[in-house]
Amino acid sequence: MLSSDAESGRVAPTRSAAVVASVRSLPLHGNMTTAKDRNAEPVSHDVLIESIARFRDKGAFAELFGYFAPRLKSYLMRLGTDDAMAEEVTQEAMVMVWRKAESFDRRQASASTWIFTIARNKRIDRLRRERRPELDPNDPALVPEAEVAGDRVVEVSQTRTRILAAMEKLPKEQSELIRMAYFDEKSHAEIAAERDLPLGTVKSRIRLALGRMRREVEDLE
Repeated sequence: MLSSDAESGRVAPTRSAAVVASVRSLPLHGNMTTAKDRNAEPVSHDVLIESIARFRDKGAFAELFGYFAPRLKSYLMRLGTDDAMAEEVTQEAMVMVWRKAESFDRRQASASTWIFTIARNKRIDRLRRERRPELDPNDPALVPEAEVAGDRVVEVSQTRTRILAAMEKLPKEQSELIRMAYFDEKSHAEIAAERDLPLGTVKSRIRLALGRMRREVEDLE
């Protein structure tokens, strides 16, 4: 069983190996495979998560942890998180990967996107708990938006359809970055960390993608 701290969503700020140790103590059901059992070809991260979901595969989890934990911590620190909190949030995120592996769907997101999103959300939750800001009733974000006219709704819908169609024509490496930047509202730095790409490459691909999309929908301007 996981420790009481892990069960309540709070993981003590110990070394990252503590999470692996916690998971190793969990009872398993079904067959368990390990890295040694997979000595033919490297297994994709998608398959590792699915192995955790189906078999509670501790070997698969150890592989995921070894690969993603340092990257998650580095990503969180680039977002401004201090070392101690980055360590804790990384551990919480990886425990969540173990617990929620069944909810992973490779058709909806890659393993990397799924895991980094968990970490990002854990960081946001932690900051909200610590800050607990007072709500300002005059905050524009809390004021309901005015009802949109019917013809405007149709226009917006048509524009969105054209934009999505233009995205479908982009190379995969460009369309994925556009989705992350404009649909998931991630910064270029977050995307670079999540995709393990140089920041300049991310900016260049997004710039090229926007140029192509602009040519596709230029008659809408």
